[in-house]
Amino acid sequence: MVGTMALLHGFTRTSRARGRTGVAPAAAVALPADDDVLLDAPDDALGPALVAAADGDHVPAADLLAATRRRGAWEHRDRYVRRLAAFARSRPEWLDTWRALDPHDPDGLLVETQRAVDRAWASPARAELLRGVSPLITAAAKGNDHDPVPWRLALDHARGARAGHRYFQELWEAAVRRAPHHYGCHVAALRYLSSSWRGAHRECLDFADLAAQDAPDGSLTQALPLRAAFGYLTDGGGPEVPRGRLEAAADRAAALSARLPAAHSWPAELRNLLTYVLVRLERWPDALEQLRLTGPYATSFPWDRDADDPLGRFLEVRQDVCAAVASGSSGAGTGSSVTDVGHSRNGRGGRVRSGDH
Repeated sequence: MVGTMALLHGFTRTSRARGRTGVAPAAAVALPADDDVLLDAPDDALGPALVAAADGDHVPAADLLAATRRRGAWEHRDRYVRRLAAFARSRPEWLDTWRALDPHDPDGLLVETQRAVDRAWASPARAELLRGVSPLITAAAKGNDHDPVPWRLALDHARGARAGHRYFQELWEAAVRRAPHHYGCHVAALRYLSSSWRGAHRECLDFADLAAQDAPDGSLTQALPLRAAFGYLTDGGGPEVPRGRLEAAADRAAALSARLPAAHSWPAELRNLLTYVLVRLERWPDALEQLRLTGPYATSFPWDRDADDPLGRFLEVRQDVCAAVASGSSGAGTGSSVTDVGHSRNGRGGRVRSGDH
């Protein structure tokens, strides 16, 4: 189990660099046509629930979340809760009906809590509004004692409300008792560390490396160092991080990606993020391999960090990566300049959107 927040100051272990995955020549890689690429496509389980919700029927969503709760499929549950809550922000009728018919249902309560956190986060009065969401988070946590997702929400809430380190540590300990390797909780902790100590990228990488080393081979937490590397590459401050640590983070995530099903929607965010980081590291063949594994599934994150049109940016970068690999160049002269992904005027960082949490 990953140590408590008190250990975050002193992590010294680093991840073991893994060999890079083999990649096919650019000429042998057939990527989906631009018109076939989908943005934020739901998987086969979530899609029907969203279609039903659009018609005002909450039952498929309720059945889907109940199944994840029974199976302890916490990573899928976390992702579904986020997507359903985002849908409910623009189409709330189905969730309002669900909550009215069964106000004590732990799954409906969890979606409502995520929606409330999202609404508060998007407001200029974020900290004040988030404090008003606390009762919902407490109720969601009591709804199922084994579920780490309410604790991920509590960790996000604490960061947004600028909670102190001692309180955050208590939440963190409660979260990892329920699911020692839950990716969402680890991302929440990583973001708290990053926001509390701006520019503490080495500490973030230390935390992420230790978590990845402790996690099972197939766990998404293996990709936590990639999130830390992305944070460094898109932030404008802090001391330099050795390139070797960024390379090791990308290698570990690539090893995880190779074990996941190809051209499937649920690993798509990992592969889009990995592509982003590989492009910044100018590892064009490795980036092309991730694009091959991604297939037709683009995700808003991370491309919305430096573009108003994430799908267009994904397609643009994809074209440029293919051109760079085909030419054997270092990326120069490939249209929009893939090396500019995420760069801002102040150096490393891309745009930071206030609603990104």
